Amino acid sequence: MTATTLFAETALLAEGWARDVLFEIAADGSLAAVTPNAAKDGRAKSAPRAAGPVLPGMPNLHSHAFQRAMAGLTERSGGEEDSFWTWREVMYGFVGKIRPDQLEAIAAQLYVEMLKAGYTAVGEFHYLHHDPEGRPYADPAEMSERAFAAAAETGIGLTHLPVLYGFGGFGGTPAGQGQRRFLHELDDYLILLGTLMTRHEGDPQIRVGIAPHSLRAVTPELLADAVTGLDALDSTAPIHIHIAEQTKEVEDCLAWSGQRPVEWLLDHMQIGPRWCLVHATHMTETETTRLAQSGAVAGLCPTTEANLGDGLFPARDYLRQGGVFGIGSDSHISVSPGEELRWLEYGQRLFHRRRNLLVDGSGSVGATLYRLALAGGATALGRDVGRLAPGARADLVVLDADNPILLGRTGDALLDAYIFAGNVNPIREVMVGGRWVVEGSRHIAEDAVRERFRKTTAELTA
Repeated sequence: MTATTLFAETALLAEGWARDVLFEIAADGSLAAVTPNAAKDGRAKSAPRAAGPVLPGMPNLHSHAFQRAMAGLTERSGGEEDSFWTWREVMYGFVGKIRPDQLEAIAAQLYVEMLKAGYTAVGEFHYLHHDPEGRPYADPAEMSERAFAAAAETGIGLTHLPVLYGFGGFGGTPAGQGQRRFLHELDDYLILLGTLMTRHEGDPQIRVGIAPHSLRAVTPELLADAVTGLDALDSTAPIHIHIAEQTKEVEDCLAWSGQRPVEWLLDHMQIGPRWCLVHATHMTETETTRLAQSGAVAGLCPTTEANLGDGLFPARDYLRQGGVFGIGSDSHISVSPGEELRWLEYGQRLFHRRRNLLVDGSGSVGATLYRLALAGGATALGRDVGRLAPGARADLVVLDADNPILLGRTGDALLDAYIFAGNVNPIREVMVGGRWVVEGSRHIAEDAVRERFRKTTAELTA
């Protein structure tokens, strides 16, 4: 159901917590006006009441949707050498089976879960382009369009990031059989981008950018040409890249170029706010400082990084230098903004053996992390989300005021409790683009989406 007004007794606005807030929503799904202290306003008296405190919806800046269907299937030991690289081989075997209709079913289920968890926009780092033999579909954009369809059905905002994947390793090493569904020549890739931008032009729920997969998968020439090609289509579109996720990747990059991955990227490309460096786990102090100063977004995915044994991002030093970050659920071993932010802080506590490390002048770790992830996620997705202010998208979540973990909590203490006080989801309603998509903790299309997902998982695991 599309809303035109909403009244909240308390809401987290860009300038902080506010009381008696009247939200007015434009026909295009943006916020036309946000008025605090509006209890006596006649429009507020007739507006629907939010059932609890209102927060901006969280952007999820990094998603591989198909991997939700394999979550939990890689937790059997293959020996002492289990690592990201052995996990990747299992993933390649799984990805080789997926049909377009199955991808749409998986993505729709994932997006329902994201919305119920409080993610209202997603960056889909999409590299499953071709059929199982590596041949383009009759519509080369077929698999991308399946992600668009899942987003439209569920109501989540989408920044679609088709992956450019040309090679299997640094220096132009040929790709392997497991990567054949991912590969593009540059001309065909740019045609795909242009097609998607044209088809979805003017849709306020959609943004299209690019995702050079990694420095392993693109040569310097291919990376530069892809950015040039993107600029000709949209010079403000976001650019996402995996980088420095694994120590082996760092070692291989050093062997190839004499530089570490983040160092190489900062030296050879014009890195700024439209760039999102996903993971950036393994950096020197100099790299950490330079990335923080660049304005680029560090795309952090703590639950996936923990699940894959990647390592710990230097979050304390990065944030102390003004670094920008957002969060993503990546492989979707967990779909929870609270858990991503909790483990971002907990990883630092375990490493430094101290508490309450990622905090600004407010003194609240939960509020600091939530606000920073909102801003960084919005920048990474290239959409005006993550804030409750006029002109921004009407993307918001309503907390359940009766949830036991929130009882007696107000202001920033709500965010501390939400993130650190348990695993019960405290979200009651979710609005995206002025449309209610979660009501009473249930998604409006939940049952139908689950049934298609049930059928798909049965087929894929048979």
